[in-house]
Amino acid sequence: MSTAIKPRHIGRNISRIRELKDMKQDALAYALGTSQQTISAIENSETVDEQKLIEIAKALGVSVEAIKNFSEEAVFNIIGNTFQDQSAVYNCNCIFNPLDKVVELYERLVQAEKDKIEYLEKLLNGK
Repeated sequence: MSTAIKPRHIGRNISRIRELKDMKQDALAYALGTSQQTISAIENSETVDEQKLIEIAKALGVSVEAIKNFSEEAVFNIIGNTFQDQSAVYNCNCIFNPLDKVVELYERLVQAEKDKIEYLEKLLNGK
């Protein structure tokens, strides 16, 4: 059995980081002044030229080391360790009933229309 470590697929790492940043290939291509097809070719390559890697890292807003050492497990660990209490993220305790606010707004609009009609009738009757 071989104990050689398989080299990281840099293109795949670029692709995953781009996807995690919710960026399309077209957007990355635009940032680099190249075509979407070139980005696709880079993402399918196991290795990337160091200068090109520096440019890509800058466009993605990450370090070159982040691209080279990217791993899915690390991302999941960071997410898992960052969001310990999921209930705090989704817990919304409103101190008012939103429907009451809608009804209140509607009543204010109706009253404003009544006031406007009353004012216009006074103007018409006053002449």
